[in-house]
Amino acid sequence: MRAPRCAALAAVLALLLAGCTAGGDGDGRARDGGPVRLRFQSLAWQKESVDANRQLVAEWNAAHPDVQVEYVQGSWDSVHDQLLTSFEGGEAPDVIHDASDDLADFAYGGYLADLRGLLPERLRADIPAQSWQTTTFGEGVYGVPFLQEPRVIMANRKILQSSGVRIPTPEQPWTWDEFRRVTKDLTTKMGEGKHAIAWPLKEPVSVSLNLGLSAGGRLFHRGADGRVTIRFTEADAVVPGTVRDQVNSDGSASRSTLGSGGSDTLPGFFAGKYAMVPLGFSYRQQIVQQAPEGFDWMVLPAPAGPDGLAQGVSPQTLSIAEDSPYKQQAARFLDFLLQPRNMVRLARGDWMLPTGTAALADPSLHTAKDGWATGAAVAAQLRSAPAQSVRGYPEWKDKVATPAFQEYYSGAIDLRELRKRLVKDGNRVLDRYQR
Repeated sequence: MRAPRCAALAAVLALLLAGCTAGGDGDGRARDGGPVRLRFQSLAWQKESVDANRQLVAEWNAAHPDVQVEYVQGSWDSVHDQLLTSFEGGEAPDVIHDASDDLADFAYGGYLADLRGLLPERLRADIPAQSWQTTTFGEGVYGVPFLQEPRVIMANRKILQSSGVRIPTPEQPWTWDEFRRVTKDLTTKMGEGKHAIAWPLKEPVSVSLNLGLSAGGRLFHRGADGRVTIRFTEADAVVPGTVRDQVNSDGSASRSTLGSGGSDTLPGFFAGKYAMVPLGFSYRQQIVQQAPEGFDWMVLPAPAGPDGLAQGVSPQTLSIAEDSPYKQQAARFLDFLLQPRNMVRLARGDWMLPTGTAALADPSLHTAKDGWATGAAVAAQLRSAPAQSVRGYPEWKDKVATPAFQEYYSGAIDLRELRKRLVKDGNRVLDRYQR
């Protein structure tokens, strides 16, 4: 690990260790003498995940008659606007499930409690510093990162093994150059109308930036004065250039899937139209549920660059509302939810990986079945997404980066024009947020 990164991670740990251990909001009971009542808004949506969350709430309530938790079902589709409305209306849940890339505005806006001094030492020490970095904004820590999802390659085992190509492992992954050569050769062997890979790039920005970390790309650079500027280097061009060449030069990637979401590519994957599809780790559940009987698939690590298997992630988080009158009790509930055995239950329910080192060591997350072992091996290389704390990023993504990447991948613009739009137009957007 490079020295600057070590220094940055040490600073995050110092933030968490700042302050005294958690105090109390009185004697643990509500002002009227009854039990404290906390509202926990969960964004779990898959049945296994919802069941795991509800069961844990029921277990807490049975063991803690003085602090009762109400489970509230939220939705990923509307969570940002819903939370903003509830914050401004003084009706926010006490415990909030979200994702780290959605926290910046809430943290800077004073809506979330700074968790330094609230969290127990066990939890602070169990989650690695690079994960805490994703929820650190300014001088505070505003969420507990607890679930993470690397991007991996779902592959048709039969097609890859019969082709004779080298099968990558986390210990010996493909390089980005090798990945391009493999997909070109594999497409030739698959025959007309078929492609080695399908890139679902309906949302191209996070894929491009997060996978770009392995090649040394950062795009966003923060100066000593705290200001962020965009610079597009040769390292930033590696991943986008590979995808563009696969689509437009080699014909090894399907052009028709560029505007698709991940689920849209699965029917073609099952039918053998595509040998591989890069997807988030949790898509394994859909494959298990939807694949035809006998479909043989495997999970491969994403290609590696000079920085190895590094890739950016925005973990799922648990936060406490600043307006909650029961922060200490909420912190106790978080500690219960994120005990190693419970974190494993939450991770398996969502088909994702826990951030906690004790939970990640659980044997059930290191089995070959359904690719758990591959994901667990990649987990140590996950880093804070490049745009994690950049104010103005949502506008830059929607108005500048998304259309630019879409046109670049389709072949409508070249690398020079992509760089111009991302940098020149992008810095104009960020400047407005940094005046």
